[in-house]
Amino acid sequence: MRHLLLWLAVSLMWTGVQAQQTQKPPLHGKNWMAVTGKPLAATAGAMIFQRGGNAVDAACAMLAATCTMWDVLSWGGETQALIYNPKTGKVIAINALGVAPTGATPAFFKSKGYDFPPEYGPLAAVTPGTAGGLCYMLAQYGTMSLKEVLAPAMDMASGYPIEAQTANSIERGKKYIQQWPYSKAVFLTHPGEKREAPEAGEMFVQKDLLATLSKMVEAEQEALKKHKSRKEAIMAAYDRFYKGDIAKEFVRGCQEQGGLITLEDLARWKPIEEAPLHVNYRGIEVYKLQEWTQGPMLLQSLNILENFDLKAMGYNSPQYIHTLYQTMNLTFADRDFYYGDPYFNKNRAIEGLLHKDYAKARAKQILPDRNDAAAGPGDPYPYIGKTNPYLHFLEERKGYMDTTNGRKPGGFVPKHDATTFRAATDIDRLYAQQAADSAYHDRLWRGTTSVEAADKDGWVVSITPSGGWLPACIAGRTGIGMSQRLQSFVLDSAICPFNVIAPGKRPRVTLTPSMALKDGKPFLSFAVQGGDTQDQNLLQFFLNVVDFGMTVQQATEAANINTNQLWLSLGGSKVSDRMPRPGSLLLNSNTPEKTRSILEGMGYHLSFEQRTSGPINAIYLDRKHSTLWGGSSNHGEDYGIGW
Repeated sequence: MRHLLLWLAVSLMWTGVQAQQTQKPPLHGKNWMAVTGKPLAATAGAMIFQRGGNAVDAACAMLAATCTMWDVLSWGGETQALIYNPKTGKVIAINALGVAPTGATPAFFKSKGYDFPPEYGPLAAVTPGTAGGLCYMLAQYGTMSLKEVLAPAMDMASGYPIEAQTANSIERGKKYIQQWPYSKAVFLTHPGEKREAPEAGEMFVQKDLLATLSKMVEAEQEALKKHKSRKEAIMAAYDRFYKGDIAKEFVRGCQEQGGLITLEDLARWKPIEEAPLHVNYRGIEVYKLQEWTQGPMLLQSLNILENFDLKAMGYNSPQYIHTLYQTMNLTFADRDFYYGDPYFNKNRAIEGLLHKDYAKARAKQILPDRNDAAAGPGDPYPYIGKTNPYLHFLEERKGYMDTTNGRKPGGFVPKHDATTFRAATDIDRLYAQQAADSAYHDRLWRGTTSVEAADKDGWVVSITPSGGWLPACIAGRTGIGMSQRLQSFVLDSAICPFNVIAPGKRPRVTLTPSMALKDGKPFLSFAVQGGDTQDQNLLQFFLNVVDFGMTVQQATEAANINTNQLWLSLGGSKVSDRMPRPGSLLLNSNTPEKTRSILEGMGYHLSFEQRTSGPINAIYLDRKHSTLWGGSSNHGEDYGIGW
């Protein structure tokens, strides 16, 4: 009763949200808006807009620039995009995620002692997808040539003043970089010195990458001389990357260093244009990529939260935080079991997972006064008239729950690890360790970047590219860092039967661009970096705008919460590295003491950070004034330009 009364008192403090001052100003434009993870990359987008390009052209230029700057991704990574086409009035999705190479099987990695594929190096690589995704988007929906769009990135590859964040990441990761000869030659510009990485502001030159990009442009220009169309010429550059001399050197360099990717793997891979998933939340259509990403988790969450009066609870009141956390418990549990490459499994659960009646049933499972540490996957199949073919795995997972000494469950763990885990998971020591576990939080928050673009003609683009981040293993003399996305697969069907590694299969990724339409017109375009926290932050950003009336800049900076009650998608080679941490809750440092006390009484284990919103980038399309609003978080180096 005491906690309930305190809860109500604190909730009354938050029945309205005051217009908070932001650390960064909102962006305004009448013609275009370009927002991404680095100031120089945003400038690349602005350059393309000023030369007459549309939002797709500008987005491709920003993507190329961020890859060239190693903004926690490179040209060997993967690209995921949503595009609103004003000519058709439709949102389309671009799936440019690489696939597992030949020989990448559970048996292969288990024979090397892994519980998951490795985090770093050539054995962590899926086939590169960003180059193909960029070419496809530009050819189908852009207006400019590849030569024009790559010009800023090529200028940067010839030398640009490297920023401190990237330079310091190189220095921190040099123990890995030193193992890979091509990476060492590119990144360690001061070999043998105490600091071998470039200094902040130093001109960083990438001759091999410049040569690779030049070959792609050369292929395009030769095709144009042969009177090929703009689209055909761009795809000639695509072919040179995936089937020509670039592909041969990439594969040679990959295999020389122990990687698995073959020429056939590159030649067979293609980007896919597909229909996005969407749900209606209080009259707004929200779009995400299919369940090869974690994006539908946000859609599931909105379906559940629609059953609650969030505005009456108050922004970040104890009741709101609890409801949000419990909702994410359920949707992450579904993500962790039912999501994976839809092209590899005909028994898809996604239609049931997004069913409104399934959401109502899940909402009723939320405990009103305490954390449900045992929240697990639901059964969505009855909602689409089918029988769940994976019930035996669900039963097996229930047996994995650790209930040692009557303490709270420690999470799921395959049986072969259960004894070891129980011996080490006294719950008090687990959370004491977590407080200082920087490696865990690095895996939880591991970043990428985001690209948002919109123009006055109605084109809107949201991209969350990634892969090939530092410390990256460069493939031969291509200058291209290989992706590390293979680590997002699992090797055990009991963890996720949809996401078990297989050659030619895409891993279930965290990468998750977002778009929302209102009255059939673009309303919001938004994305964020940050591993498993991405859709947590994007969910709260969206609710901040829609339910609490914040501007996009206010919503990007607003205090969010993070849950650790989920399976990590990145990092660690053992099951214990990735297991859920029930009740673990990250709050903003300014959270009131009364709120903290109530949440602790409900069984939450609290930690605090000054910034919890994640580096969110967003564009709001203001229909009333026919203008564009841009928001760029104060969390990192993200930056935007509008005109």
